[in-house]
Parts: sequence; C-alpha cells; structure tokens
Amino acid sequence: MTGKIIRGIAGFYYVHAEDGRIYECRAKGVFRSRGIKPLVGDDAEISVLKEDPPEGNVEQILPRRNALVRPAVANVDQALVVFAVKDPEPNLNLLDRFLVMLRRLHVDASVVFTKTDLTDEETVDRYRAVYEKAGYPVLPLSTYTGEGLDRIRETLKGRTTVLAGPSGVGKSSLTNLLMPEANMETGTVSEKIRRGRHTTRHSELFCLEQGTYLFDTPGFSSLYAGDMEPEELKDCFPEFAPYEDGCRFPGCVHIGEKICGVKAAVEEGKISRSRYENYRLLYEEQKEKRRY
Repeated sequence: MTGKIIRGIAGFYYVHAEDGRIYECRAKGVFRSRGIKPLVGDDAEISVLKEDPPEGNVEQILPRRNALVRPAVANVDQALVVFAVKDPEPNLNLLDRFLVMLRRLHVDASVVFTKTDLTDEETVDRYRAVYEKAGYPVLPLSTYTGEGLDRIRETLKGRTTVLAGPSGVGKSSLTNLLMPEANMETGTVSEKIRRGRHTTRHSELFCLEQGTYLFDTPGFSSLYAGDMEPEELKDCFPEFAPYEDGCRFPGCVHIGEKICGVKAAVEEGKISRSRYENYRLLYEEQKEKRRY
C-alpha cells in the first residue's frame, strides 16, 4: 500500500494511506544502513501489520521531487514565505535568504505579509512593491480579520505547500484558519526580544482537501543560502535578468563593474535597493566562505 508521511515523532512515522486511514509505522532498519531518513512529505510504500489500530512498516521511500534541509520536508510544490509587517518588524535580509534558498531548489514562492491590521495600507503597499517588482506574488493577510484568506486558499489549491518564516509571524495562526481541526498551539511575541517563541514542535502535513496539502514546520530565525559559487547568486534574484544586457562584460556580478545594467536599474528605481543591498551582503558572505 502507498501513502504520504504526514508526521514523524520519536521514530514513528504516521502515513496517510491510499485507503484513507493513518497508519503508525516504524521505518525498516535498511533505511539506517543506507543512510536514508524518511521525511514528512515523502511518498512511501508500507506493509500493514494491524488494522485496528492501524499499524505498519515503512518498506520503501518513493523518489523525491525535492527536499528541504531546514525544515526537513520533501516533495514541496511551493512555499509561502511568511513575515509580519509589524510586531515583529520584517527582517528583509532574512526574507531574501529564504527566497534565495527556494530559488536554488526550484520551489515556487509567494510572500505572505501578516498582521496587516496592525499597520496602515501605505506600509503594506511599500513592502508589496519590493517583492512584486522582484517577480514574487505578494499576499497580504490579517489572521485577526481574515482579510486576504480567500486569495491564500486559492493559491494553495491542488498543491503541496510549505509555510516558511521565523517564529511569531502567524504561521500557526494561519494554519488554524485554514484547518481549525489542526488545533496548532499559537504563541505570543516576547516583549523583551521582539522575537517569536517557538510554538510548532515538529513538522506536520495537513490535508486541506483532496490533492491540497499544507506543511506547518518549527519556527526558526536563521537560514543560509547553502553552498554555491558567489557568481551563481545573481541567478537567484530574478529581477536582475531583464537588465543584464546593459552590462559591459558577460558574467557581470553587478558589484564593482562601472558599466552595469543592474546597478543602473537600481539607481533608476527599477530594482529595489533593499533587495540589491541584500544581494551584495550575500555575495560577500559567499566569497568569504570560498576563501576557507
């Protein structure tokens, strides 16, 4: 029988099988010997040991389309990168790191800006402009009023989606709105450090409707672009491509060159300056890593 791993806790894997039941399974020892760790989101073949309660063994992990390292999930169609517009203020450098990672993994991404009820429309529009100009769909949301939820439901339909973003921005609140029976614990934002307390303790995959799955994953506040050559980083900023014909030299990295179409586009306001400055910071980080 085949199914999808929806949860993994303390060596047990819970598989939503093709018969509609959820089986509590152990992974066979052969996975350890091969260095394979089942991930939430994996499609798997299982053998049934008991029908009541449903228990079995994971016999085989089927080929993955992709896998994220942090959070450790597999077979992701798209990501909603979730940041609050206020309380806490969005860390755009961290947001851009998420988008770089997802671009490298060929995972489509949309940006969700939550807590829109805590600020004015002008602030929301300012953040929206940055990422829409970069080619990313932007989905403003208030989990308090529900405004913006219908558009998110439409974006999720028929796909397997991971929610990514730091703690305290409303990922679990969004999951509760989309699927109240998930009953995720929500947390408050620390007044002292203005950073969310971790509220989701394990990755879990929820079936919202047939063919529509949603991951909720542990909150985290650091993410790295991974191993890449510094020269590859520009390809993770899709808004650069239309202006690269204006660069004097092929392979221009848009940092020190005097005649550069991308730098000119930044000066003309066609490319977001904050995105470009974050690109420069990431480029220097990758160069520093290469030295060591």
